[in-house]
Amino acid sequence: MKHIKVFASILVLILLDQWSKIWAVSELKGKDSIQIIKDILEFQYLENRGAAFGMFQNKQIFFYVITIVVVAGLTYYYFKMPDNRRMIPLKIGYAGLFAGAVGNLIDRIMHQYVVDFIYFKWIDFPVFNMADIYVTVSIGFIAFMILFYYKEEDFSFI
Repeated sequence: MKHIKVFASILVLILLDQWSKIWAVSELKGKDSIQIIKDILEFQYLENRGAAFGMFQNKQIFFYVITIVVVAGLTYYYFKMPDNRRMIPLKIGYAGLFAGAVGNLIDRIMHQYVVDFIYFKWIDFPVFNMADIYVTVSIGFIAFMILFYYKEEDFSFI
C-alpha cells in the first residue's frame, strides 16, 4: 500500500509517453514537421533504432538486456530504501527513471525502434521523446540530490 503513489506515478508517466508517441505517429509520420516556436522548437517524426544521439544502431537485444538489468537494479534498491520522508526525492527520481526506461522499452519491443519527435532546431539537438526527458531529468535530479542533499549515511541501506 505504501508504494501505490510511486507505482501510480510510474504508470501515469508511461501512459503519457505512449500517448505522445501514438500522437506523433498519427500526426507526424510521413508529414512535414510542425513548428511550435519558429526556428527553435518543432515536432518531427523519427524512428530511432539506436540509443541517445543515434549510437548503437540496430542493437535491440543489447537495449532489452540493459533496460531489464537497470530496471531490476533500480527496483531492488527502491525496495531496500528506508520508508521515510528523507527518501521521497530519491523515490521521485526512481519513478521518472523507471518510467522513461520502460516507455522506450515498450517501443523497442512493439516496433524495433523508439518513436522520437521533439526537436530543438535552434541548437540542432537530436530528436527525442517524453521518455528521454524522464530519464534525463531524473538522472540530473538524482545526481543533484546525491551531491547536495543526501549524506553518506543516508545510503547505509546499500
